[in-house]
Amino acid sequence: MNVVKPESVGMSSERLARIRPVMQRYVDEGKVPGVHTLVARHGQIAHSEIVGWADVEAKRPLAEDTIYRIYSMTKPITSAAVMMLYEEGHFQLNDPVSRYLPEFAEMQVLVGGTADAPELVPAERPITVKHLLTHTAGLIYPFGADTLDQLYLRAGVMDPCQTLAEMMSKLARQPLIFHPGSSWRYSTAIDVLGYLVQVVSGLPFERFLQERLFAPLGMVDTAFLVPPAKLPRFAQVYMPTEGGGLQVPQSRLLGDFVNTPHYPGGGGGLTSTMHDYLRFGQMLCNGGVLDGVRILGRKTLELMTQNHLTPEVLASDLAKTTLGPGMGFGLGGGVVMDVAQSGVVGSKGVFGWGGAASTTFRMDQREGLVYLLMTQLMNHAYPFGSQFRVLAYQALAD
Repeated sequence: MNVVKPESVGMSSERLARIRPVMQRYVDEGKVPGVHTLVARHGQIAHSEIVGWADVEAKRPLAEDTIYRIYSMTKPITSAAVMMLYEEGHFQLNDPVSRYLPEFAEMQVLVGGTADAPELVPAERPITVKHLLTHTAGLIYPFGADTLDQLYLRAGVMDPCQTLAEMMSKLARQPLIFHPGSSWRYSTAIDVLGYLVQVVSGLPFERFLQERLFAPLGMVDTAFLVPPAKLPRFAQVYMPTEGGGLQVPQSRLLGDFVNTPHYPGGGGGLTSTMHDYLRFGQMLCNGGVLDGVRILGRKTLELMTQNHLTPEVLASDLAKTTLGPGMGFGLGGGVVMDVAQSGVVGSKGVFGWGGAASTTFRMDQREGLVYLLMTQLMNHAYPFGSQFRVLAYQALAD
């Protein structure tokens, strides 16, 4: 994709210049190691700027080809792979996933008790493919200390050193946190979908992505593991210290993305570059096609990028707090339902998602806009993501 003068795609050079000082301030204050921001419109790059470091201690600067842990920005990619198979007639969205993954039949729901003596009842309905795509299946991420978190951790559900099949075997033996379709909780659901892709296609999940998605789109640096030859381009990941500085986290659950074995997690296992992910995002913004290569149909993109949560599910506490006001959830990503209620400039129908290391991706088909921010900062409380969104939109000039 070409870098062009912003005015040629209806954007203001002067206004886009406001992005750099905002991001530079975070780097200068030691809050963020480095930031790469990119804004594309009508398939052309209007803004791409880099500030700061890929490795603060080594004084290695970020570069155009820096490789990042994109964590949950893997989820839209996995969801796109699922929808490719859906288009080929392999399954329907309302099919029970146990039809293809029998280990998920006869699920139970946790209603009380302790990790040593959980109280369980049979699930009122089976988990469907759509439940997984919308995080309404009743699965969780074990990030807390509640009973189900303890059960996941005891079973080693999130152990990075396992195969995808081993993860699914452990996950399917755990109870659900609610009856499928009755509420919303961000979860391992997309990892299950990665396994669904593997089983239905007959290809290892990572091979399916490489052959059917990455290679056709020219995403040459997106993978579950960073090979030795590319390690000099791999950014270090950081988290804030109590004093406001940066430190390298030690948690094993974050994964190192370098050593095998490592299960190919459809929910958060990929590494990528700014320009690789731009090609994926531009394909979505174009209605499923890029450079003459069609990945998904236009109507499939329309289905993916509209809200699929019922009013009752949207009213649940976790949906409200995680998605935020004015937001819904499509098939694999968040969707702006009401710009005014969201409190941030944008358009109805904006679709995208972020990652745990503060990476973020959004695409706005109405404006022909794709905007991405890449960095490597865990557990932050800084608003640079929403600031960047405002800075991207305020530069529209047509």
